[in-house]
Amino acid sequence: MTKRIQELPMSERPYEKLEMYGEKTLSNSELLAIIIESGTKEETSIQLAQKVISLANGCTENKLRALQNLSLEELKKIKGIGRVKAIRLKAAFEIAKRLARPIENEIFVKSTDDVAKLFMEELRFEKREIVKIIILNTKNKILRIQDVSLGGTNSAIVEPKDILAEPIKMGANKIILLHNHPSGNATPSKEDFEVTKRIKICAEMFGIKLLDHIVIGDGEYRSAFIQ
Repeated sequence: MTKRIQELPMSERPYEKLEMYGEKTLSNSELLAIIIESGTKEETSIQLAQKVISLANGCTENKLRALQNLSLEELKKIKGIGRVKAIRLKAAFEIAKRLARPIENEIFVKSTDDVAKLFMEELRFEKREIVKIIILNTKNKILRIQDVSLGGTNSAIVEPKDILAEPIKMGANKIILLHNHPSGNATPSKEDFEVTKRIKICAEMFGIKLLDHIVIGDGEYRSAFIQ
């Protein structure tokens, strides 16, 4: 018979602990146990949660953020995590990921550091290369953030027409290009600099200024901008 959280000793019940002392008192494992809901004959939901967290052991910091990129298949490899539990976890991770995203139309960009901080936690653990375009007005207020390309583990195909379509449509005059390196190494590649050069030249033809091209790694960032 499956062991449920309600059958655990009071001191091990995350539900009651949250009600009595608040959500901040719960460990990562206890919070995930609430989402998982029930354990197995051999393990409690907290023990299953600990196994889920262990999948991010390769990350040096903030393991919970690394969990957001686990696939359903990876989660289901854990004994006791079936289809429903895996879906619950993926849904919870996605909500957390969306909450971490910057809110458009409320942010002014003052420096490259501002942009890197906005997207670091969203992109640092991504397994695929994602290219984003940040569209700004004359006062450097963010008007729109748009994903323009989703690549593989090594690269994403970026064409000037894909980057510039929305800025031209909006009549914007400033943009920032940003993408991640799934390897975690933010050092710009030769291709990154070539993309920057092409986008910069094409953007200028439409009166749009490319302010920067930022590369996000694991806890670090670099600029691939060419003056």
